[in-house]
Amino acid sequence: MASSSSRLSGGDREDANESPGKKKKLDKYRAFDLGEQEFLRTYESTESRTRKVVHTAYKKLTTSLPQENTSNEIKYLTSRLSTLKTKASLDPIYIGLFGSTGAGKSSLLNAIINQQFFLPVSGSRICTSCIVQVSSSQGGNYEAKIHLLSLQEWQEELKNLVELVGRPEEEEEGEEDTGEAVRKLRTLYGRHAETRSHEDLLRMKLLVTIPSSKYILLRGARAKELAEKLDPYIRCQDKKEEEEEPGLDDEKAKMRLWPLIKYVEVTIPKSDVIPEGIVFVDIPGTGDYNSKRDEMWKESINKCSVIWIVSDIERVVGNKTDELLLAESIKAYQGGMCSDLAQVVTKSDKLYLKEYLSERKVKNKPIETEHEAILERNADVKVKKTKGMKSKLRRRLPSDSQVLHKTELVYTVSAKEYWEETHLTKEETEIPKLREYIRSIYLKERKQLLMDYVTEALGIVLLAENFNSPRDMVDQYQQCGLESFVEAGVKALGMEIEKCFAQLEQPFNDGVKQAKLSHEKAFSLLLTRSTNQGFHKTLKAVCQKNGVYASRTFTRIDVNSTLAQPIYNNIDPMFCIIFRPLKGTRASLKPSLEMFKDSIQGKIQEVGKKNAWTNNNFKLKFLIQETNIILSTLEREILRKKMDIYQSLPLSIESNLQPYYKEAAQVKGTGSLQKMQNILKENIEKETDNGMFEEAKQKMTLQLQELKEYIVGKLQMDISTMLKLALSHREELPETLPDFQNEYKEIERIHRMLQKM
Repeated sequence: MASSSSRLSGGDREDANESPGKKKKLDKYRAFDLGEQEFLRTYESTESRTRKVVHTAYKKLTTSLPQENTSNEIKYLTSRLSTLKTKASLDPIYIGLFGSTGAGKSSLLNAIINQQFFLPVSGSRICTSCIVQVSSSQGGNYEAKIHLLSLQEWQEELKNLVELVGRPEEEEEGEEDTGEAVRKLRTLYGRHAETRSHEDLLRMKLLVTIPSSKYILLRGARAKELAEKLDPYIRCQDKKEEEEEPGLDDEKAKMRLWPLIKYVEVTIPKSDVIPEGIVFVDIPGTGDYNSKRDEMWKESINKCSVIWIVSDIERVVGNKTDELLLAESIKAYQGGMCSDLAQVVTKSDKLYLKEYLSERKVKNKPIETEHEAILERNADVKVKKTKGMKSKLRRRLPSDSQVLHKTELVYTVSAKEYWEETHLTKEETEIPKLREYIRSIYLKERKQLLMDYVTEALGIVLLAENFNSPRDMVDQYQQCGLESFVEAGVKALGMEIEKCFAQLEQPFNDGVKQAKLSHEKAFSLLLTRSTNQGFHKTLKAVCQKNGVYASRTFTRIDVNSTLAQPIYNNIDPMFCIIFRPLKGTRASLKPSLEMFKDSIQGKIQEVGKKNAWTNNNFKLKFLIQETNIILSTLEREILRKKMDIYQSLPLSIESNLQPYYKEAAQVKGTGSLQKMQNILKENIEKETDNGMFEEAKQKMTLQLQELKEYIVGKLQMDISTMLKLALSHREELPETLPDFQNEYKEIERIHRMLQKM
C-alpha cells in the first residue's frame, strides 16, 4: 500500500541523508513543504540583512572611537551590538519522548528521522535507560557523544549499590531492583563483585577506563556505520557476557561501560525530514537510581517545549506507568518550559484479527480486511485516550488552556508499517503527521525569535542615533516627570502582583488541609505492598535516595511529591492561570505586566506630543522599543524562575524528612522492612503535626514574594537605565559618534515588513 503523498519513499529510507556535502543550497529547507520553504528563506534573508546591519554598525562604532577611556554609554552600546552580532537565531526546541522501556521510543525516532536501524531498539537485550538526545546539524558526519559519570560520581553511587545488594543470602526471588545493582557491580568489577564490601571495591581497579575527558566521541560517514559503533555502548549485557572478564577484547570492554553512561548526544547531518534546531530527547519513563542521571531526568523533562507520552497500544489503557508519565508531564506543563502535550500510541499495527472481530461491539458495519480493522481500532483508541487525557488535564488546568482545545491530542503510529506498508500506508502510520506537527512548532518559534531579534536590533540603532540628540531636547525630557511616573507605575505593579499571587492563598490552605488528612493513605499506597517479597531492598533504596527512587519493579517511587500532591491538586488551576504565557484575565500575571508596559509607553507618547518632539523621533522610538525588549526579556526570566517555585513543595518536604530517610536506610537484619516502614510512618506523622505542609506552603509563598520583588526591582533598574541612556546627548559625550541613520532606516524597513507577515 504505497502512499503517493509521503515525503520519502521506502527505498529512500536507508541513509537518506548520506552525502549532505553534495546537497545544493536550495535543499536547505527540504524538510518543509514548498510554501513553508518560501517563508523560511524569507526569514533567513531577513535575518541575514539584519545581522549585516548590526555588523556594520558595530564596525563603524569600534573603528571610529578609541578603545580606552570610553564613556559608560558607549561601552553599553558597544556591548549590546557585540551581543547581537553573535546571538543565536534559534534556540533549540526540545521535544521529549517520555515512555517506559519497550514502549517503542527508539523505533519511533528512527521512523521520524527516516533511518530504520539507526538507534538500537529493544530486542533480545535491553537498551540502557540513559537519556539520548538526537538532533541534526550542518556537519557531514553522523556523530555520537557519550557522556560518562566521573570516578567521583560513580563512587558516590557505588556505596548505595553495595547497601542495596546487601548480603547475597538475603537476596529474594523477583527482586529486579537488586538484580540491576548486581549487574552493574559485576559489569565494572567482575564476577562475584556483589559479595565484596564497599571498601574492597574502592580498592579494586575498574575493568574499564574512564577517559579523562569524561566522554567518548564516535563518528561515522554513514548512519549504519555510527549505529554499529554506538550499539555496544548503550546495550546492557546478557548474563553470560557479564560473567566473562573483558581481557583484551575491545568490544566487551565497550559493553561494560553502560553503568557509567550519563547521557548520549547523537547528531545527524542535515535532514530531509527534520529541521535543524529540533532536538528529540528520549526520556526513560521512571528516572534513574544514580543521582546525577536522575537529576538530568528531571531537567530534561522541564526543558522540553513539547512532551510526547509514548506508550505501546497493547498497554495504553489502564496502565499505571502511563498515568505516572501523564502526571509528570502535567507537572512539566505547569512548572517547566512545556507548552504542548500529546499522547503517541506506538505499534498501532498490532492486532489479532479473529480476536478483534469476536470482541467487536459494532456488528452492523462489516470488517473485511485487517487494514480496516486496524484503522477502526486505532480511531477507537484515539477517542478513548483523548477523553481520558482531557479528563485528567481538566482537573489540573484552567478550562481555557490551549492543550485542552487541541484538534489532535492523541496519535496512533506504527514504525514497522512505515517501513513495510503491509497493512497501512505511510500516511496512515501517522509518522508524516508527527513531522508536520514538528514543522509547525518550528515555524512558529522561528518567526517569533526573528521578530524579537529585529526588534532588539532596532532598539540599539535607535539608541545610537538618540545619543546625537541636542541638549534642549534632553532638558524637555528631564522636566516631563517621566521618571517619577515610572517609579509610581512600578509601585502600582508590585501591588497588582501581590493581589495576583494572593489568589493562591485559599487553594494553598485547602491543599495543606487535604495533605494533612491524606498522608497516611499516601504512605500506605506508596510504601506498603500486599506481598513484601522483594520490597525491603526497594524501600531501602528509597531511603538512600531521600524518598525518590526509580524502581524497575514498582516504577518511580517519590514519597515527597506524593505527600505534596494534595497541595498541587488544589493550587494547580490557579497557578496555571497566574503564569499562563498568553494574555488572560486580570487574574493572570501577564495582563498586569502588559498594563504596566502600555501605561509607560502611553506616557512616553503623551510627553512626546506635549513637547512636540517631531524632530527627535529617535528618542521616542528608542524608549518604546526598549520598553518592549525589557518586558519580553523579563517574561522569559519569570518563566525560568517559575520552574523553581513550582518544584519547591517536594523539596521542602524532603528537607524535613531527610534525617528519617537516613535513619531508615541504616536498618539491617531480620524485620528490616517493618522497621523502616515504622520509622517513616511515625516521623511523617510527627512532622505533619509539627507543620511540615504549612512550612512547604510558606516556602513557596516566600519564593513568590521574592519573584515579585525581582520583577519590580528589575523593571525599576532597567527602565531607569533606559531613561538615563535616553537623556544622554552629544554635548555630554566625550566621543563623536558616527551617523547611524542608514542602519536605522534599513532595520526599520525590515521590522515593518515582519509585522505584516
